[in-house]
Amino acid sequence: MFSGVFKESNRMARVTVVLAGLCLACLPLFAHHVPEAKFDPAQQRTLQGTVSKVDWLNPHVHVFLEVEDGGNTASWAVELASTLDLRRNGWASDTVAPGDTLVVTGMLARDGSRQIWGGTVVQNTSGQRLFSVSPAQPPVYANANAPTPLWPDGQPRLGPPAGQAGGYWDFPSQYSLVEEGVEVVTDRNGLLDNLDDAEKVAPFQQWALDLYRYRQTTYLKDDPMFQECKTQAGPRIFQRPYGVVLLEERSHERIRNFWGGGNQNWRMIFLDGREQTGLPEGNADDPLYWGHADGQWEGDTLVVDTVGFNDKFWFSNGGLPHTAQLHLVERFSRPDMNTLQYQVTIDDPGAYTRPWTAGWTMKWVPDTELPVYFCQDNRP
Repeated sequence: MFSGVFKESNRMARVTVVLAGLCLACLPLFAHHVPEAKFDPAQQRTLQGTVSKVDWLNPHVHVFLEVEDGGNTASWAVELASTLDLRRNGWASDTVAPGDTLVVTGMLARDGSRQIWGGTVVQNTSGQRLFSVSPAQPPVYANANAPTPLWPDGQPRLGPPAGQAGGYWDFPSQYSLVEEGVEVVTDRNGLLDNLDDAEKVAPFQQWALDLYRYRQTTYLKDDPMFQECKTQAGPRIFQRPYGVVLLEERSHERIRNFWGGGNQNWRMIFLDGREQTGLPEGNADDPLYWGHADGQWEGDTLVVDTVGFNDKFWFSNGGLPHTAQLHLVERFSRPDMNTLQYQVTIDDPGAYTRPWTAGWTMKWVPDTELPVYFCQDNRP
C-alpha cells in the first residue's frame, strides 16, 4: 500500500510538470538542488518588476525585483543557476543592474514565500532572453585514444601526464547508482524517469526501497547537501558536477581525492598498509563522512577498501539510503589518457539484501583546475 501511494503521487507530479510546460527543459541540468524540490511546477506565474539587487553567490544566484501589485510594491527573489553555470554560459554579475526592468516566468516557491524560479527571464525594453543555461559539454580531444600516462615505474598516473599541470575528471556516464546489468533511466540529479523502476535499481530491503521512493517523489528535498551544505561521500563524489581530482602524493604513500561539487573538500586514500582506524591526528573510533580508506594497486587497477562511514549524508545522487554498516570497495583504472573507469561494490546489510556492484566512466578535462564552488556562500 505504501509503495502504491508513492507510485501514484509521483505519476501525478510528473504529469503536472508536463502540463505546466513552461520551459522546464531550460532549467540548468546541474544545480545545488532540484528546482522542483523548492518550487511547485503546478504554480506558475509571470512577474514584471524593477531590479533592486543582484546577489551573485552560490549555491544559486538571486535577482531581487520590486513588483507592483494592486497599488502596492512587493519584493520578490528570482532564483537562478549557480555562478559557475551562469558564467560558463556568458552571464555575469553585471548582466542586469538596479533599475533594469525584467519579465520573469517560472514556478512559485512551495512555502508560499515571494520566491520564483527564473524559468525565463527577459529584459523588458530589449526583449532579450537572459540567464539561460545549457549543460556543459565534455572536451573534444585531438587524440581520443591517447595512451595512458605512466609513472617511471610503469604505474598508471591518475592525474596529468608528466610535465603538464592541471586537469580533473568530470562528465560521468551515469548519474546515480544502478546495479550493473539493470536498465533504468535517471536524469542528472538521479531522479528516475519512471518510478516503477525503483525496485530494479538495487537489492533494497523494504524500508530502504520505501525511503528511496519517498525521496524520489519529493524531488530529493531532504538532501543534506541541499538542506545544510553537508558534504557528499562515497560514489556520489564521482557523480556530482564540477569534477574530481586524484592527487597522487607518492612520497607520502597516499592519494588526496578532491571534488568540486556540493561543498569542496577532500578525503585521504592511504596506500601504506595502515589499519582502517582513522587519521593519525585522531578520530580513530569515530565514523567519518568519508570513511577510512585503504588502497592498494592490483596490476593497473587501484582498489580502495573503505569502512567507518556515518549515515548523515547521501552516498549517491537520487537518494539511495545507506547505514553506518556501509562498506565500499572501489576500483579505479585508466585504460587511456582520457578515460577513468570507476566501479564500486556496495555491501551494506543494514539497507540491502546482498552486496551489489555499479560502475561508470569519467572524462579527462585537461589543463585546468577544479572550478571554485562553495555551497555555503548563500541560502539554499
